[in-house]
Amino acid sequence: MAHPLRIAEFTDNYGPGRSGILYAVQQIEGALLDAGHEVILVAPKSSGPNPYAHHPRRIEVRLPSVRVPSVPARVASGMHSEELVDGVGDLKPDVIHVHGMGIVGLMGVALARRTGIPLIVTWHTDWDAYAEHYQLLTPVLSAAYHVWRVRAGTGALDSGEARQSAKAFRHAGRQWMAADLLGACTAMLTAATVVTSPSPKTAKRILAAAPECDVRTIPNGVDALPLNGPVIPRSPGIRFAYIGRIAPEKGIGLLLDAYKIVRKTAPDTELMIVGDWKKVPTLRARLLRAKRHPEITLVGEIDRSNLGPYYAATDVFVFPSLTDTQALVLHEAAHAGLPLIVCDRELGLVVRDKVNGEFCDPTPDAMAGAMLRMMDRVRDPAARAKAAAVSRELADRYTVAGQDQAILDLYAEVAGRGRCAPTADIPGPGLFSRAWSRVAAMAR
Repeated sequence: MAHPLRIAEFTDNYGPGRSGILYAVQQIEGALLDAGHEVILVAPKSSGPNPYAHHPRRIEVRLPSVRVPSVPARVASGMHSEELVDGVGDLKPDVIHVHGMGIVGLMGVALARRTGIPLIVTWHTDWDAYAEHYQLLTPVLSAAYHVWRVRAGTGALDSGEARQSAKAFRHAGRQWMAADLLGACTAMLTAATVVTSPSPKTAKRILAAAPECDVRTIPNGVDALPLNGPVIPRSPGIRFAYIGRIAPEKGIGLLLDAYKIVRKTAPDTELMIVGDWKKVPTLRARLLRAKRHPEITLVGEIDRSNLGPYYAATDVFVFPSLTDTQALVLHEAAHAGLPLIVCDRELGLVVRDKVNGEFCDPTPDAMAGAMLRMMDRVRDPAARAKAAAVSRELADRYTVAGQDQAILDLYAEVAGRGRCAPTADIPGPGLFSRAWSRVAAMAR
């Protein structure tokens, strides 16, 4: 290593809820620290898993945050953040790395453009799909983006136009939000020195929004989980399982509808759902009703390090989500040798259709049909063994060590380009407190 790098990681998702983004950022932190580099973490103030909190080569900058209903991570308010974010610039990081779009992400992009520090943006989330589910969050991002755009001299928005925007938000609904989010996405992507994507699916969406971007696909690395904890009891029938975050956009309702059809044909099967279902108001009542059936087990939240036995106690892994950009749980399930049923045909890194998995349309009938076909397949020892071997072979292509090396090489490349010419008219973080005030006015 020629000299240690100082990397500033800007993320909007650092707890309290566990998520793929949280683990991805922490994995990068660990790789940097293990290689002798320095890390500056910028994230909303929250509780949650934080394994590197007291590392001597790591600085943690936590921004004031608020709770937004139905959003698993606390959201930065932007208030009183000027000195904190400007202080990150004073530390002269070699690279600013922004993880996805949000208030903190916009701050990171603004700081990079204002100081000329090279910028990497990683696109973790399908925001167009999430806009439908997190309608309380999208006006926050919209307002922040509007103020940023005006202050940067790329558009005009006086108070009258702001009122019209608020009115449009109330009456135009998702179409307006999606268009506005696309504008914010494009602005962030085009500002980056390099954009990274965890999957070909996301790379395609990035290039559709910003065709001139330098996009690199670096899948998040996942290793096989240890078999920590007690052995999970097995029943004689086939066990289907979903393991992951419980949220409306994950397709949990679709899974329950499909399994209801499966039970009519195969009453000896069972469904296990592992994840924190009690904190999701829009799903809690339905899951409580489902829990009354003895063939459906709601395990609750389990620490990721202890999930190994749950994968080992599963026969078929079912993933109904259409909003994931990579789906780390698919890689975990593949490492465990499980066959996979997946609705999103673009999540194909560890799925070979009709061999170790099956893609299906996102309808109850289509998913139920796939579950029944897979059930018959895993009862054949030869077919089950082949599926397990293919799942493990595909999962081994995307390891933690491989991702760590790829991202460290990219940091060295981008830092080696030197600083860019700063854009003086990009405003500081104080704009976001005004954006938050605008959101409060929109809600009234």
